[in-house]
Amino acid sequence: MNLKKILLLGILIVLMAFGCQNATNHENKARDTMSKQRIELETATFAGGCFWCIESDFEKVDGVVEVTSGYTGGYKENPTYESVSSGETGHFEAVQIHYDPLKVTYRAILDIFWRHIDPTDLGGQFADRGSQYRTAIFYHDEEQKMLAEQSKEGLNTIGKFEKPVVTEILQFSKFYRAEEYHQDYYKKNPIRYKYYRSNSVRDTFLKNAWQDSQEGAKWDTKNSRYRKPGDEVLRQKLTPMQYRVTQEDGTEPPFNNEYWDNKRSGIYVDIVSREPLFSSLDKFDSGTGWPSFTKPLKPDNSVEREDRSLFTLRTEVRSKHGNSHLGHVFTDGPMPTGLRYCINSAALKFIPKEDLEKEGYRDYLKLFEENKSHPAGSSQPL
Repeated sequence: MNLKKILLLGILIVLMAFGCQNATNHENKARDTMSKQRIELETATFAGGCFWCIESDFEKVDGVVEVTSGYTGGYKENPTYESVSSGETGHFEAVQIHYDPLKVTYRAILDIFWRHIDPTDLGGQFADRGSQYRTAIFYHDEEQKMLAEQSKEGLNTIGKFEKPVVTEILQFSKFYRAEEYHQDYYKKNPIRYKYYRSNSVRDTFLKNAWQDSQEGAKWDTKNSRYRKPGDEVLRQKLTPMQYRVTQEDGTEPPFNNEYWDNKRSGIYVDIVSREPLFSSLDKFDSGTGWPSFTKPLKPDNSVEREDRSLFTLRTEVRSKHGNSHLGHVFTDGPMPTGLRYCINSAALKFIPKEDLEKEGYRDYLKLFEENKSHPAGSSQPL
């Protein structure tokens, strides 16, 4: 082999190596991107009787990426459908849900779950009897546990059912994927599935229980829903500024905060407890650099008290259930109230009008339907 051929061969080898490295880099980047996408999804696990039905119901929800039928809550490793059906494994028929929290919240997922089960049945669900068909919420962290307990207590409080809500709230341990023929059963066997579901009387019960689609919102506004998490949860959940403002009575910089010039239609809730506080319909440009409102959306959720700090007398505003420091109220606002609720953005979470229903605030949609002719964020309250 002459020198020229040797050089050409060497160049070819280098180019091939470079191409392989490039391809590897692209594959790694693609893998990293997919990994990040997976990390951004959150997981919820529920038992609601027949997993065919619960899987079918949740796969219709916007923001739910994947629903898997399986078994959880028992002691037997790698259970089969036959062993779980016997009721001797301790496992529940369950579903595991992977969802995008930017599109649907865990609160909304809980709301959907309650609406597709009979939470008062200790012996199973509808036509399926036995411990393997009981209902349960399996929490993956302390925040899920807190939200599940609040929603269960709230559902009990409104007296929706004659009997108490008995759905268990259990710590998640391990989930076993069910056999492949169970996955998407309602798609693979639509005729058999519809026959089974119809004869199970599940839909008849749900229709009778939730005839008024607004009923679910009633427990959202109960005091039991809005509670302050423990300090450890708050430190993980809140940014340093949000924690300083709400927990240490701090003040954020004017004109350098999230909502001071927000003009979108929607409501503002407590970042800590999620209780409704203010509406864009009452928001105005005060020129101060902080979100300003003429009145609270729900006066019962606001607490006012004397504040003698900074060598002056002011009126502090706090949230009732979260006990968050929100800001102050002054008497230099526009009519009709003459008040200016000067509130820190860091104490608030904005729920856009189009997201009110999925976030569990559907009762407030009617405010914006009645005020379609009024844009939010004008110089005067609306």
